[in-house]
Amino acid sequence: MIYRPTNHHSPFESNKPLSHILLVAILFTLFTACRKDEVTLRAEEEQHGTQQLTSIAGFYLLNEGNMGSNKATLDYYDFSTATYARNIFAQANPNVPKELGDVGNDIKIYGSRLYAVINCSNKVEVMDAATAKRIGQIDIPNCRYLRFKGQYGYITSYAGPVEINPNYEQKGYVAQFDTATLQITKQCIVGFQPDELEIVGNKLYVANSGGYMTPNYENTVSVIDLETFTEIKRVEVAINLHHLRADQYNQLWITSRGDYLNSPSQLYCLDTQTDMVTDTIDMAVSNFCLDGDSLYLYSTEWSYIEMKNTITYGIVDVKTHEIKTHLFISDGTEQQIQIPYGIAVHPVTKEIFVTDAKNYVTPGTLYCFSPDGKCQWSVRTGDIPAHFAFLYK
Repeated sequence: MIYRPTNHHSPFESNKPLSHILLVAILFTLFTACRKDEVTLRAEEEQHGTQQLTSIAGFYLLNEGNMGSNKATLDYYDFSTATYARNIFAQANPNVPKELGDVGNDIKIYGSRLYAVINCSNKVEVMDAATAKRIGQIDIPNCRYLRFKGQYGYITSYAGPVEINPNYEQKGYVAQFDTATLQITKQCIVGFQPDELEIVGNKLYVANSGGYMTPNYENTVSVIDLETFTEIKRVEVAINLHHLRADQYNQLWITSRGDYLNSPSQLYCLDTQTDMVTDTIDMAVSNFCLDGDSLYLYSTEWSYIEMKNTITYGIVDVKTHEIKTHLFISDGTEQQIQIPYGIAVHPVTKEIFVTDAKNYVTPGTLYCFSPDGKCQWSVRTGDIPAHFAFLYK
């Protein structure tokens, strides 16, 4: 048995424009279309790091897989054995056709269940959090991100097809589903191409991107009242919004991808008491994670003017809004990382995990850094490693 967990806008997370990534996906699909046999990915495991006994059993890492390749995979790291296992969904569910699916976009653990959003397969896979065995699925078109409160889960959906079109007509929505039955119970229309969402009190916030509609991007956050499940207001923030998460002070941190030309990616802070933007942090952000007062971020910002990526890392103090550092990696390992693509901080040990998507079509790498930024170990992952979910004992 290879998998041994402890019992107890693009479709990609970067600031590269969707049109560029769609071209890569189309070329990759054409290249692989002549294959006669479906590729079956086999599970593997190897030892990395040292054994840890904390309240955290391990973490899942969802690998997106390039669009059109049907290569989304699920990896698991067991802290008690220091074992990294690749492609454990196929191992745990040998009878599921086509394995996990096409483009893994988000992953969350809620209660005893593990939820994986599979964007281009138009579904959310629901698994047992301890074993990764499949329980069922929620069918929802072009789904993006997940949040939970009480008996319900909430999913953003682009609703329409994957299509670059400045005159795109299909607005997106948030779907509410019952976590017991996995049935969708309500829908609320929001803006075009809604991405990440967050719940603060009885309000649900949604980052509207308009990412398919370049150059006519959206620039608002939708605010939904959870009791009536209706949109009660829109808050203007910036164009092409993406990530949106609340800190321990009920401030909402929001990222903008910008337009890859003259409007740069930036980080914004919204006061959830007044629903007003209170600060702008002049740092590009592709993705971030929150740990206490620290907001850990990286950016892979594509520029059509310079025709290259600018890669940065940093930490922002969410209490003071000050930039604590422009580089949290202290040993030069950032020089080895081609395309940072995922980030997480261990809730107990404060180790920092950063993934590298490399060229988007070959296996990536996961790096584990100590709290002071020194690389402790690294391991090969699936294609485009992106999204983390920590499993508590």
